[in-house]
Amino acid sequence: MYAWQGNRRIGSADSVTIDLGDKAFEGYNTDVPSSQVTLGRDEALGIYRAMQEVRRLEMAADSSYKHKLIRGFCHLCTGQEAVPVGVERALTGEDAVITAYRCHGFTYMRGAPAAGILAELMGRRSGVSKGKGGSMHMYAPNFYGGNGIVGAQVPLGAGIAFAQKYRGAAACTVALYGDGAANQGQVFEAYNMAKLWDLPVLFVCENNKYGMGTAASRAAANTDYYTRGQYIPGIRVNGMDVLAVRQAIAFGRQRAIAGEGPMVIEMKTYRYGGHSMSDPGTTYRTREEIQHMRSTSDPITGYKHRLLDNGVASEDDLKAIDKQAKKFVDEELAKAKAEPEPQAHELWDDVYVKGAEVPYLRGRVPEETHHY
Repeated sequence: MYAWQGNRRIGSADSVTIDLGDKAFEGYNTDVPSSQVTLGRDEALGIYRAMQEVRRLEMAADSSYKHKLIRGFCHLCTGQEAVPVGVERALTGEDAVITAYRCHGFTYMRGAPAAGILAELMGRRSGVSKGKGGSMHMYAPNFYGGNGIVGAQVPLGAGIAFAQKYRGAAACTVALYGDGAANQGQVFEAYNMAKLWDLPVLFVCENNKYGMGTAASRAAANTDYYTRGQYIPGIRVNGMDVLAVRQAIAFGRQRAIAGEGPMVIEMKTYRYGGHSMSDPGTTYRTREEIQHMRSTSDPITGYKHRLLDNGVASEDDLKAIDKQAKKFVDEELAKAKAEPEPQAHELWDDVYVKGAEVPYLRGRVPEETHHY
């Protein structure tokens, strides 16, 4: 379903044009992006490096969780790396991103340090949320989380886009949600408001086929998520193809900042692990299905073949990047492990903006009342 298509060389090693094939996009009430993607060697290798670093980051989180360095909720995006990397490669720093709780890759791509992400997962003081947010609540410049309430980030994303339009900024907002959240009423309310006001927002559904442990076909009467905006045009994208993701987001962004309003973009992707670390991920799908997706549609392997087929890099070049990514994340993990946990009194910090605090906050018992 997600197999790579059309790896055809048309350019030189310094600047290559790749044909994504005729199955990269499907449109609903709109044209689709061009299937011809041109990029330079440095950018092409940068995309590969970024996907490797995101995967290594998630592998480090997986290992740390199993060693009980990370507690509580932890949702990994292993297998879905093409989405955060492709999205970011189509945006500028002025654009905004907001997503749900599978957010580590987006946090990293928005500029948060890997050590800060891993430290946050471990509840350390140097974490991106000072060790008090954990897996689901991470932030970076123009990245509004990491949100734990299913679907709640979608209307927030519309609000960010409203602010961009109000200020006259040449920027858009990417509001991501999963197929499991796609049936939320607040999603459709956000669609309505966004279209009424032609807000510069891209509603991006990461359809990894299973909302928690329920197959999309068992939960949704219409699984063509890119058509569910009705009055909003939509595109379905091969979300295992980082260049297709990049191309679709760039296409939607151009429309949005030109004043043409919102778009619904469905990324067909796949997670290799369970919904979270507490889910083995094999009770509602077979091990054979997972292995099939790994062997035929892996976003990193598929992109690697493209680089090799188009003469952009050699096997040795890519192996060197693989080793560098592993070394980099290993070093960032060591930094995170060495950081201290927040002190108990810091729990009262950052509840309110300084100068706007209430007189006091209650603790678990009256003796724990904190006075500002």
